[in-house]
Amino acid sequence: MDWLIGLDWGTSSLRAMLFDGEGNVHETRHRPWGARQLPEGGFAAALAAITEGWPPCPMLAAGMVGSRQGWREVPYVEAPADAHALAHGLLAVDLGDGRQLHIVPGVRDSARPDVMRGEETQVVGALELEPRLPEGTPLVLPGTHSKWVRLVQRRIAGFATLMTGELFALLRGHSILAVPDAPPAGIDAGRHFDDGVRAARESGAAGALTRLFGARTLMLDGRLPAAAVPDYLSGLLIGEEWRAALAAGWLDRGIAPVLVGDEALCQRYRRAAAAFGLPTPAWIADAAARGLWRIAHAAGLAGVPHSPVPLELPR
Repeated sequence: MDWLIGLDWGTSSLRAMLFDGEGNVHETRHRPWGARQLPEGGFAAALAAITEGWPPCPMLAAGMVGSRQGWREVPYVEAPADAHALAHGLLAVDLGDGRQLHIVPGVRDSARPDVMRGEETQVVGALELEPRLPEGTPLVLPGTHSKWVRLVQRRIAGFATLMTGELFALLRGHSILAVPDAPPAGIDAGRHFDDGVRAARESGAAGALTRLFGARTLMLDGRLPAAAVPDYLSGLLIGEEWRAALAAGWLDRGIAPVLVGDEALCQRYRRAAAAFGLPTPAWIADAAARGLWRIAHAAGLAGVPHSPVPLELPR
């Protein structure tokens, strides 16, 4: 049997997947060995340990492993980009034992300018998992650095990064809005999240930055419990993404965007979309695995692509 090892290698974690010749994942392993927190011996030791016992076969990695702080810096490919462009831009790292690790390049949108590393593989995977996406459907990848991706003819044509997750962490831990952790007893997290979304929606052209200090005022007035501040901030910042997307024309109110990523976080984005009167976004989980397989196939490193069951999109 032909095998492929796919590696989703980010800043804080490493996930390894063993694919068979048809793209099925036979085994998955996780380690807390991101690009900035490696075991003794660095990248090579982490790779050897997480793949121990697996058959010798082609290996493909995506994510921050290809950044300036990673194993090798891989030059970005320019948008518009698809699986074939990414495959053409792969960088091979000689492991010294006759094997190579191929690293996926990120994508640069020179028009903004903006860059992504790792998300391009999720986008490729999402397009494989959902081959029926209508032209013009935006993809939204929530996270530390959320990506709003514009597709043209199923290629990454452009994108914008919003530092929503990182701003949340900074405000939550290092600002005047930082509050001690408190038991959530009696807190209606959903209601306070919705209040934050509404504050962003009602901020209009001024934007949610003009409403941030309001969280402090609400707390001082006793209208926002300290334990509810994180949920309120989450709603305010996620709501700001939807407000900004509508203001910038990234969204057509008649086309539901598609969310790609962690279920719990995507559910918050779906809830916020409803507050803006937008169609319920579809959700695609674990697209990175499918994206690694598709890029490997385009590069001639893997076999026949798997035929996924299409996602049921909301009507």
